[in-house]
Amino acid sequence: MRRRNAPVAIDPADVRVETRGPVRQGAVEHAREAVAALTRLAGEPVLFARVKLTAPDAPDAKRPYTAQANLDVNGRLIRAQAAGPSMYQALDLLEDRARTRLRRTARHWEETRGRYSPERRESSLPVLPRPADAEREIVRRKTLAAYRATPDEAAFDMEQLDFGFYLFTEAGSGQDSVLYRAEEGYRMAQVEPRPEALGEVAVPLAIDPGPAPRLTTAEAVDRLEVSGRAFEFYADADTGRGRLIYHRYDGGYGLITID
Repeated sequence: MRRRNAPVAIDPADVRVETRGPVRQGAVEHAREAVAALTRLAGEPVLFARVKLTAPDAPDAKRPYTAQANLDVNGRLIRAQAAGPSMYQALDLLEDRARTRLRRTARHWEETRGRYSPERRESSLPVLPRPADAEREIVRRKTLAAYRATPDEAAFDMEQLDFGFYLFTEAGSGQDSVLYRAEEGYRMAQVEPRPEALGEVAVPLAIDPGPAPRLTTAEAVDRLEVSGRAFEFYADADTGRGRLIYHRYDGGYGLITID
C-alpha cells in the first residue's frame, strides 16, 4: 500500500502547457520534462500541473519571456513564475522557484511557519515601464471569495503562491487586510487596525498603525502613481471593504477585491 505522503511524480505528457506568442516546440517539451521531474519532490500526489509560456512577438529588451507553473499538490495550489531575456532562461529560473516551493510544501507547516528568508525577491516578474502618454487601464480584475485566515496562514499561502502581497480577511479581527514582505519579516495593513485581536502570531510581523485610506478606485490609482509602491491598499469609498490596486508586469494595473 502506498503511504499517503510518498512522493508521486506525474508523466510529462500529463503536464498541460499553454503558450502565448511565438513559443518554440522545444521550449514546450522542455517545460513538460522539467515540471514532471520536479513533481518527484512533492510530499503528496500531484493532481494537476499546468505551465504557461509567454513570448513577445518580436525580440524586445523591455518585454521579457515569462514562464508560470501551477501545481495542485493534493488540493493545495503551488504557483511559481519567472521572467528572463530568453524562454530557456525564464524556464531555468522557474525550475529553481518551483523546486523551492515543492520542497517547502513537502515539510510540515509547523516546521516552516516561523521561517523567513530576506533574500526572497519582492516579485518574480519585472514591471515594464508604461509610456508617459499611455492611458491608465485596469487590465485585470479579481474578486476573492470570503476567506478568513490568520497572519501565519496568510504568510504561508503567500509564499507558496509566490506573491509579493496577499489580500485576505484576518480571522481574529475580522478586518480586511493585506500582508506583504518587510526587511525583517512581514507587515500587515488593515482597514481598521486591531492588533489586540490577532491572537498568537508565529511569523515576525509588524502592524501598520493607521487605518486604510477610504478612496475611489481612481483615487487609489492616483496614489499608486505618486507613491511609487508596488500596490495601494485602501477601503472602498462606497462599501468600506478592503481593496488592492497594483502594478502588473505588462505596465497595466490589476484590481483585487473581497466578496
